[in-house]
Amino acid sequence: MASATDHTTLGKQTALPQSPEEAVLDRVPNPHPDTLYVARFTAPEFTSLCPVTGQPDFAHLVIDYVPGDWLVESKSLKLYLGAFRNHGAFHEDCTIAIAKRLVELLAPKYLRIGGYWYPRGGIPIDVFWQTGPCPDGVWLPDQGVAPYRGRG
Repeated sequence: MASATDHTTLGKQTALPQSPEEAVLDRVPNPHPDTLYVARFTAPEFTSLCPVTGQPDFAHLVIDYVPGDWLVESKSLKLYLGAFRNHGAFHEDCTIAIAKRLVELLAPKYLRIGGYWYPRGGIPIDVFWQTGPCPDGVWLPDQGVAPYRGRG
């Protein structure tokens, strides 16, 4: 795990990692560790591959977390998420693996992820996970992704 001073991507031209396992997530010190607040990352064009067919799968990911001592460095997060582009895994695996990797790196006070997967074969799959209850007094807005509505 990279330390706060070992940034692997910040300020450098960086190639997309070949896999999520090879991707390095960087963290930086939280300038307000004494304040409860939510940081949100939205990835409306997340892509991975179906592990059975090799066909692309698309999702709209929303990651909310209440930082402790660390923040995720955004460029390294973008590269990590981009590394799934050639990675074969089911929707549930991708969504939960991303959340667990962030929890391991950051030790946040709270984290939740919503994986809103676009339909393949006529069925959308949405995957949700959180570390526990959101701390009292934190404003946690709705993730803002409309539920899928097919033609009917």
